[in-house]
Amino acid sequence: MTTKALCFLAALAFAPAAFATYKCVDDKGITRIGETPPDECHNVPMQELGPTGQVRRTIAPSLTPAQVKELADTAEKRKADARAAAEQARRDEALLYTYASEHEIDMTRDRNIEPINGRIKVAKERIVAVDKRIKQLEEEMEFYKAGKSKTGKTRETPETLLHDMDRVKKERVSLEKSLADYDKEIAQLKAKYDGDKKRWLALKSSPPPK
Repeated sequence: MTTKALCFLAALAFAPAAFATYKCVDDKGITRIGETPPDECHNVPMQELGPTGQVRRTIAPSLTPAQVKELADTAEKRKADARAAAEQARRDEALLYTYASEHEIDMTRDRNIEPINGRIKVAKERIVAVDKRIKQLEEEMEFYKAGKSKTGKTRETPETLLHDMDRVKKERVSLEKSLADYDKEIAQLKAKYDGDKKRWLALKSSPPPK
């Protein structure tokens, strides 16, 4: 036994009852001992020793900022997973309560798509009318381009005609965009109800909870 160790044990033997020391082997392999926790012991396991040298407890190393963040992230993920599981359970319960059969899901899907198909029909009819108006305006504008006044000068196309053409062309672009939006909305509804039906079938085929 080294002289340093003998001195340490002697000090422990003559220490008062409340005496405690702290000991660790730091990350460089050096043994650190002190009446208060040595600074070098914060990031390694440390022992608290009693008056006779017995180990009272082992103190875990302080967490690094990265470890603290990892623990916080893990806890937050657990909370998020629990919230997601609770929300899924709520949706499953509502799905089973809402529909009694696959056919009811299909009927609900079609009922929600029907008014969109109605808007598509109206938009297409309006496009036909707009195209007809554009053709009329083009014919009128061609008259001004081809014709000449009595003085021999080319007639100027009236501003009102130009404005009308600009307006109906913009309306046609808007109608085409609406049709694309309606198609997208229908596709989203079909995907939603297809997903609901698959989930409903899976829940119905699952064994009841014990």
